[in-house]
Amino acid sequence: MLVLYHNDMSVCAAKVRLALAEKGLEYTGHHINLRSGDQKKPEYVRLNPKGVVPTLIHDGFVVCESVIINEYIDEAFPDNPLRPDSPQGHARVRHWTKQIDDSIFAATGTMSVSIAFHHQYTPELIEEQVRFKGPSYRQQVEMWRKGPDNPAFPAAIKRMDKMLTDMDAALAAGPWLLGSTYTLADVAYAPYLTRLDHLKFLGMLEGRPRVAGWYERMRNRKAYQDALAAWFNPKYLPLMEEKGSEAWPKVKQILAET
Repeated sequence: MLVLYHNDMSVCAAKVRLALAEKGLEYTGHHINLRSGDQKKPEYVRLNPKGVVPTLIHDGFVVCESVIINEYIDEAFPDNPLRPDSPQGHARVRHWTKQIDDSIFAATGTMSVSIAFHHQYTPELIEEQVRFKGPSYRQQVEMWRKGPDNPAFPAAIKRMDKMLTDMDAALAAGPWLLGSTYTLADVAYAPYLTRLDHLKFLGMLEGRPRVAGWYERMRNRKAYQDALAAWFNPKYLPLMEEKGSEAWPKVKQILAET
């Protein structure tokens, strides 16, 4: 039995839902409302001490961290494998997924919160987060409220630009990031291209037709429609589109200076 604690628009939760969908696995889902603080409730923190999503439970065994969850899913349910059957293949997949944990996830967070999500932060939510994360969180929010003028914003955009450059180079060898085989690497990157799409930043794909083709192939997969598109929150999308469109000239300026 699989139980998944997740959030509709979380990039980390999305890639776990996508892995489950690609494997054809059914699960019992519990949606965690990050804005109302469900992830900080004691009963959830007992499962995931970091108070983040997603969390997977398989027959009572708790697995946290999305990269680990996806590798666990692929090993626990070997049908429809999502990694090449070799140590070299596993290493190549981890080459991609490690970059997300090292820097892409943080860059996406800075980009998303600076542009759109900080507009959803009520004073009550901020105070709740300060109690959980400490006084420095208040300073973070003040930086995010500067939008594209947040000093951390240019570095985040440059990191996303490098991600696209690396993807474009890899896709010269085939339709997927490891060549001809669709893997957990593709699963992991799908939510990040989707976030650029929702922020109306797909102009970053100009001159990168291989990445544009990859994203189109990804969106055409039934698993993507079931695991990502079906979970797009209509309360988020208009805000992301509006604020992302406003920020796009600043993003173009940053990219021109790169």
